[in-house]
Amino acid sequence: MAAHSSIEAITARIVERSKPLREAYLDRVRRAATRGPHRSTLSCGNLAHGFAVCSPAEKDALAGDVVPNLGIITAYNDMLSAHQPYETFPPIIREAAREAGGIAQVAGGVPAMCDGVTQGQPGMELSLFSRDAIAMAAGIGLSHNMFDAAVFLGICDKIVPGLVIAALSFGHLPSVFIPAGPMTTGLPNDEKSRIRQLYAEGKVGRAELLEAESKSYHGPGTCTFYGTANSNQMLMEIMGFHMPGASFVNPGTPLREALTREAAKRALAITALGNEFTPAGEMIDERSVVNGVVGLHATGGSTNHTLHLVAMARAAGILLTWQDISELSDVVPLLARVYPNGLADVNHFHAAGGMGFLIKQLLKTGMVHDDVRTVFGHGLEAYTVEAKLDANGAVVREPTPNESGDLKVLAPIETPFQSNGGLKMLKGNLGKAVIKISAVKPERHIVEAPAIVFHDQQGLQEAFKRGELNRDFIAVVRFQGPKANGMPELHRLTPPLGVLQDRGFKVALVTDGRMSGASGKVPAAIHITPEASDGGPIAKIKDGDMIRLDAVAGTLEVLVDAAEFGARTPVVVDLSDNEFGMGRELFAPFRRHVGTADMGASVFA
Repeated sequence: MAAHSSIEAITARIVERSKPLREAYLDRVRRAATRGPHRSTLSCGNLAHGFAVCSPAEKDALAGDVVPNLGIITAYNDMLSAHQPYETFPPIIREAAREAGGIAQVAGGVPAMCDGVTQGQPGMELSLFSRDAIAMAAGIGLSHNMFDAAVFLGICDKIVPGLVIAALSFGHLPSVFIPAGPMTTGLPNDEKSRIRQLYAEGKVGRAELLEAESKSYHGPGTCTFYGTANSNQMLMEIMGFHMPGASFVNPGTPLREALTREAAKRALAITALGNEFTPAGEMIDERSVVNGVVGLHATGGSTNHTLHLVAMARAAGILLTWQDISELSDVVPLLARVYPNGLADVNHFHAAGGMGFLIKQLLKTGMVHDDVRTVFGHGLEAYTVEAKLDANGAVVREPTPNESGDLKVLAPIETPFQSNGGLKMLKGNLGKAVIKISAVKPERHIVEAPAIVFHDQQGLQEAFKRGELNRDFIAVVRFQGPKANGMPELHRLTPPLGVLQDRGFKVALVTDGRMSGASGKVPAAIHITPEASDGGPIAKIKDGDMIRLDAVAGTLEVLVDAAEFGARTPVVVDLSDNEFGMGRELFAPFRRHVGTADMGASVFA
C-alpha cells in the first residue's frame, strides 16, 4: 500500500531539504565502495598485522578479496545487564561466519555506560556525550579497512545511536545490528514506581527501595520498561537494521542464538562480494528515517530520540527536524501501551504480537513506507512476521496473527489507544522544546502556574523535603543543557513531582535537560533550546513568573510583558563544579563544541 498522504508529504519535504547534503554523502559512500576494502592492495606489513592471530587457512583467505571478512563492533561488558550477554556472541558469530564461507574478527570494543547506574550522579553528565564517543570508538575499529561488512553488538541508550552514526559514517559497508534481548519479567514496573514514590514521601526506607529495584532489574538483558534502550530495538527493526522478529527475544534462549547466527550469515551475504550488496549508507534513506519516527510515535517511545534520530539522520546526510517529528506525531496513532505508558512491559508487548503486529498495522493505512531496503532484502512487509525455530533449530518466520494477543497492550490501527503519538514540539517566547504526553492525563495537558526556579535537581528535592512545594507551580530546572553539563537525565525529579501532582496540585517541569523514555505522568517541557548556558530565554525566568505550558496548542510561554522580559539580563551561574570529577574534565571539548538540542546535541553537527 502507498504511504499515507501526510507521511508522503513530510518525507518529500525532508528529501528536498536534505538534497545537497544527501547527494554529497552518497557520493562519498559510492567512492568509498569502489576503493575498498581491497585487502590485496594492502602492504604485506598491513596484512601481517591484520591477520597475525588467524589460522593459516584464514590468512590465505584474507590475503585476497575472495572471502568476506566480518568486523564485529561490540559494546560488551559484564557489569551491565543489557550488554553482559554479548560475552558469548563473538564465538557464535565466528563459527557462523566459517559455516557461511567467511571470516569474522572483533574489530573493536566501544564503551557502554548505564544511565540507571549513573542516574543523579556526576557520571550522568558523560552520558549523552558517550554517544559521540561510541561513534568515534567504532570508527577507530573499522578504520583498519580489513572488513567487507560489520555487525554491531549494542543495546542501550546512547550505544545504539552511537553505533548507527558509526555505521552510516562507514556507509559503504553493509551493517547488521544484533540485539541481545530484554531480561525476563520481574517486579511489575508500576509496583516499582509505587515503591519509589513511597520512598520519596519517606513512607518506606532504603532497604525496601533497594529490594524493589533489585526485583525489577534482576538478570541479563535490557530493562523491561519502554525507555530508550527498548525504543532503540524497535527503531533498529522498523528501520531495517535488525533481522525480522529479532528485537525482543530473551537472552540465553535457543532462538536468540539462532537469530545471532542468522544475522552473521546475512551480513556476509550482503557484501560487495555477493549478489545482494547492501551498503548501510544507501540502505538507510529518508523513508527509513521516517519509518523510525513513525515507530517511535506508534509505540510511545523515548523522548531521547528527538535528539538521537536527528543526529543519526544527519550522519546519512538527512536533515530531520523537530517540526517533522511533531507533525508525524499528529497523524500517527498510538498502538502500544508499554510502561510507563501502560502497565505492560516489553515481554508482554512481544507476546501480544510485538514488532510484527505493529508493522502490519502501520502498513495497513500507509503509516510507514513499505518500499525500503533492509538488511533482509526489499520491503518492510517482510517484517510482519514472528521468528521461531523449526525442528532442526533453524530460524523460520510465520506471518504475525491478524489479531492482537492482548488488546490492552497492542491495539489494531482501527481502534488505537489515541489518535496521535503524543510527542510534540512546543514553541513560544521561551524557545523550542519537546513534550511527551502519551502517559499524561488529558486534563494536565495545559498547565498555567508561577515558576519556581532551580539550577539543579538537588535544589528541587531539598525544597520538596522542606515542604515548600505544596502548591501549584511550574518547576524551571535550568543549566542542564549540553553546553552546561552534558545534558543529564533528570529522573530524580519524577518522584517528588509525581507526589505533588497526586496531592492535587497543578505541576509541570520546564528544563533544558533531558527526561528520556521513562518520563511519565507529569507534563514536562524538555530539551529547551536555546539553553540557559547559551543565554536562552529560560535564563531570564524569575521565581513567580507565570508560565503557560500548552501541549494542545503546542506553545510554551512566559506570561511577562515582552519589553520587560526582553530587557532582562540572562542569569549566569558558576558551573565549575561540573567541570571535574568522574571523567568530566575529559569531556570539556565536547561541552565547548556541542551543537544545540534541536540539531541532535552532537559534536559532529
